[in-house]
Amino acid sequence: MAPVLSFQWVGDLTPGSKYGVPGRGGQAQLGPARALLSGADVTVANLEGTYSRGAASKCGHGAKNCFAFQAPPANAPALSWAGIDAVNVANNHAFDFGASGQAQTFAALGRAGVPWTGRPGQITTLTVNGVGVALLGFAPYPWASSLLDLRRARSLIARAARGAPVVIVAIHAGAEGADRDHVPHGHEHAYGEDRGNARAFAHAAIDAGADLVVGSGPHVIRGVERYRGRLIAYSLGNFAGWHNFGMGGRLSLSGILHVDLAADGTPTGGSWISMRLTGPGVPRPDRSAAAAKLAARLSRADFGAAAGLDASGALRP
Repeated sequence: MAPVLSFQWVGDLTPGSKYGVPGRGGQAQLGPARALLSGADVTVANLEGTYSRGAASKCGHGAKNCFAFQAPPANAPALSWAGIDAVNVANNHAFDFGASGQAQTFAALGRAGVPWTGRPGQITTLTVNGVGVALLGFAPYPWASSLLDLRRARSLIARAARGAPVVIVAIHAGAEGADRDHVPHGHEHAYGEDRGNARAFAHAAIDAGADLVVGSGPHVIRGVERYRGRLIAYSLGNFAGWHNFGMGGRLSLSGILHVDLAADGTPTGGSWISMRLTGPGVPRPDRSAAAAKLAARLSRADFGAAAGLDASGALRP
């Protein structure tokens, strides 16, 4: 089956925070990855933060272990400049500065020509190489399509599948931390929150008509699974930050998932492109392929050899 379009996914991208904002209008953060990000028909990132000014932070005065991410709205064009075509906003930082911060973010993304998905009930449709592609995002928060309501999620995904031949679902799911790199069975919790059952949700999404499920949230790489001929990538780790992510060891390993898709959404091949976060959180290509080797080991451990991801990063069709 011949591929008709190529898709790429990267994990958490934080555009700025009180710890600093990348220079050159945000381009300093993404420049070293620009050539790779531009290497697909559609590249999507999980936007972990806001493009806004003012507004009340969710972190009150003196709050501990609370992180709110904000960059100037003028930095949003750095996304499209770098090759990012759309973003997922179903995550725990989309509402860091309340309704005002989110409204400013959407206005900034609109001016930059970057579509978004992940709001409650939202289906974002693109036409790529003459093929309709539906993007949906899910997270366990009230400002997102719910990761915890499987019945409603199935209905929304099925509706998307009736309207577009290719359906791609992004999930922000799972516990966080360097030791959370395996995909467990059952629900995961972090900071007192139910972070969903990633396996059950991803399988339900494909049963309902999704062709590809891509994940973020744990801040570390997780494995890749094949399910009913479709592909699930549970976490690509952190992709880009600016003095806000814990780094070192597995926390610095990242990737770009490149998947070639047939007209009916069947994956025909692809690769896990290894990246490594350096300096303040800048993603750079990693010739050692450490991230791909780790992803291949985790995939075999959690899902068996049928996952089809080898240590070089190649995804077998």
